[in-house]
Amino acid sequence: MSDWGEKSTADLMSRYVSKDMGYGVPKEGWRICLAHEFKEKRKPFQAKDVSLSNVMEHIGLGIRYLKWWYKKTQVEKKAPFIDMFRAQPLRQIYGAPLGGIGGGTITRGWRGEFCRWQLNPGMYHYKTVPANQFTVCLRRAGQTVYQQVLSVERPPTLQGWNWGYCGEYAFYHALYPRAWTVYHLPGQDVTLTCRQVSPVIPHDYQDSSLPVAVFVWDIENKNDYDLEVSIMFTMVNGSGHKDDKSGGHWNEPFHLEKDGDAVSGVLLHHCPAVNPYTLCIAAREKVSHQTAFSPKGTCSALWNDLITDGRLDSPTGSSPPTAKGDKVAAALAVGCTVPAQSHNMLEFCLAWDMPKITFGSREREHIRRYTRYFGARGAASPALSHYALTHYRQWEKSIEEWQRPILQDSSLPSWYKSALFNELYFIVDGGTVWTELPEDADVSGGLRSENGGLPAQPAVIKEYGRFAYLEGQEYRMYNTYDVHFYASFALIMLWPKLALSVQYDIAGSVVQQDPTERLHLMSGRCSPVKTRNVVPHDIGDPDDEPWQRVNAYLIHDTADWKDLNLKFVLQVYRDFHLTQDRQYLQDMWPICQAVMESEMKFDLDGDGLIENSGYADQTYDGWTVTGPSAYCGGLWLASLCVMCKMAILLDNKEMYQLYRSTLDKGSTAFDKLLWNGKYYNYDSSGRDLSNSVMSDQCAGHWFLRASGLGDGEFKAFPQEKIRSALKSVYELNVMSFAGGHMGAVNGMRPEGVPDRSSVQSDEVWIGVVYGLAATMIHEGMLTEGLRTAEGCYRTVWEQLGMAFQTPEAYCEKSIYRSLAYMRPLSIWAMQLALNTFPHFLLFDRVVVVGEELL
Repeated sequence: MSDWGEKSTADLMSRYVSKDMGYGVPKEGWRICLAHEFKEKRKPFQAKDVSLSNVMEHIGLGIRYLKWWYKKTQVEKKAPFIDMFRAQPLRQIYGAPLGGIGGGTITRGWRGEFCRWQLNPGMYHYKTVPANQFTVCLRRAGQTVYQQVLSVERPPTLQGWNWGYCGEYAFYHALYPRAWTVYHLPGQDVTLTCRQVSPVIPHDYQDSSLPVAVFVWDIENKNDYDLEVSIMFTMVNGSGHKDDKSGGHWNEPFHLEKDGDAVSGVLLHHCPAVNPYTLCIAAREKVSHQTAFSPKGTCSALWNDLITDGRLDSPTGSSPPTAKGDKVAAALAVGCTVPAQSHNMLEFCLAWDMPKITFGSREREHIRRYTRYFGARGAASPALSHYALTHYRQWEKSIEEWQRPILQDSSLPSWYKSALFNELYFIVDGGTVWTELPEDADVSGGLRSENGGLPAQPAVIKEYGRFAYLEGQEYRMYNTYDVHFYASFALIMLWPKLALSVQYDIAGSVVQQDPTERLHLMSGRCSPVKTRNVVPHDIGDPDDEPWQRVNAYLIHDTADWKDLNLKFVLQVYRDFHLTQDRQYLQDMWPICQAVMESEMKFDLDGDGLIENSGYADQTYDGWTVTGPSAYCGGLWLASLCVMCKMAILLDNKEMYQLYRSTLDKGSTAFDKLLWNGKYYNYDSSGRDLSNSVMSDQCAGHWFLRASGLGDGEFKAFPQEKIRSALKSVYELNVMSFAGGHMGAVNGMRPEGVPDRSSVQSDEVWIGVVYGLAATMIHEGMLTEGLRTAEGCYRTVWEQLGMAFQTPEAYCEKSIYRSLAYMRPLSIWAMQLALNTFPHFLLFDRVVVVGEELL
């Protein structure tokens, strides 16, 4: 670990005063004292952060966006897919989310708050609900000696409760999908360790879909006398949303015995007109409950009920439906005896059941994946809780078996192990939906397999369902494809069937068209929503009707983007290489040919190399690029290379010759137009800034390496030039930026100052940096790759307080953009690179800065 890294990590725990490190807390992960305060307070990117020259260049966009925003918010009463006027402020509070994949999420803060909610699919709200708490009660010889809400907060409500736990005696530790909170109870010689477990298990397509989380409380009694210990779990019926007061919500106790195991708890039925659901708090042994209490006022009655004997009254029967304007909550208490100098444990479950969902347009009903196993009637919460409490140990065994080889690899730094697993939070908390394919669905786009298209219901979607996640919690578009290109490594490595399901959905969208004309905000011109035989930007907005209406993004007409088609082709072969699914390759081949044919039109001069069109026509949608470019030109050559490989595998010699000849021509032109002796120029326009150093210039080569290509017949770039380009990026974009401590800036001038020609060239994109680091590792530059990625992890997780909300971008100072973003899942590309090369080769081939590349 670097010196600056050691200090950064230590700062998070500097206020922890106890020596107790909890029960079973692992060494690796992200750890923070509950009393920690982050010194740096950043602001979201706003219009005032744009330079004058950029303002003048984009004044038309600004006027058109303002008009569109006003119509969307004030007339249609809908949420903009990107709200440039109401970016989320930075709340430095978030911890690991609860729940499996695609059933909705509830995020807990690292101080224990229930504070970020996504139960309605894809739609977030950020409300901390003060009454959602765990409380501990200690009793000795029949008398309560200590009762405390395990929260450092002092809310203005619930004044009858004992708040203000001293955060210096507690810390939080996350190693997703588990997290631990350790509380050393001052003056009591008792330590509580709350272990939070969610069923997020690679290659598991059943339990990983469940909307449940388990809280295991390990209680250590270090006294010379026995203690009775009770834990109370309180939960409001709702999520802090305004519909909590809409009326008609009610609670009821339940008891379920099955297979020799009994579970009891309270069901909280939340009954809005759209997407009703049931919350469930449950436990296994010595359960007492309070079916309903009002979470306003002092709530002294509930507090006194627990303090009397460590139990709650446990009334029978349901609560009456709430009146409009009122809220209702429930409480569950579980107790046990902890002998002197000994240990015991208690278990709780939180489940939520919203089996049927509609998106914002309310045109279609969708069924969540977990209903395949627990039914879609809305009565699954007891069974979900029972299953979770009787199976979580097996989940943990599977999680430990998956994580152990990486955690025990002493050659990998601790920060990397934390980053790799904790960044996976977005798979669950990316507004994620995982639904069953309707029986009457046709994903082929109308072009069937016998005509060069797809099956109406591909087997992988029929068996494993449909999957969608947002570009970001603030950038509300599902499966944004230019960004998924980076993030997809997490899916293809851990849940490959979901990755293939996404690809089939995208392939079906390729052959579709939507001729509806609409205004695109950057150009001010009208063009069709979707053009046939091009990859869509996204599959829709959850506030509309995803899958049915694609391309929610309307800043540019992405039919003219240069990267989307190529990213589809590269992912098809990468996925085949990792899965060896030949049926998938055969199904995708005609779609790949179609999008490559569409891409050919961008080669304006017939030299085998595509040209960018003088605007921001790729994933860097605010950074103008003209003519052949390092980024898109490199993706093009890499795509030609994998098309050659696929043509050989499918015994199509004619297409092999076409792509081979184009690749040979294009490679010559790419070298001639862009290589400057050290790296590939940003573009070939001859502008003042065309020779900027782009951190992402080797993206095409990265995918070749990730696909087992890049050498011999199937390479697109000379190895010595790739190495030289990576060395230049490391020396300039990494080490000459922010002291080498913040990752790689997107654009850097050869003289060592950031390219400030656009907002995006002056940013660090965390997901791009992880991809760059993977490329370096593929080329044997392990030290450089790890140092490059380390800067991003430490900046986001240790300096800026952005844990579990990694943004798309930050600048060297002051600002960030788009919290909780998809692209940083690309860190799993680093693991693929590490898996690909034996470690002894990696360490032998490390390139030292300042020395000549071999």
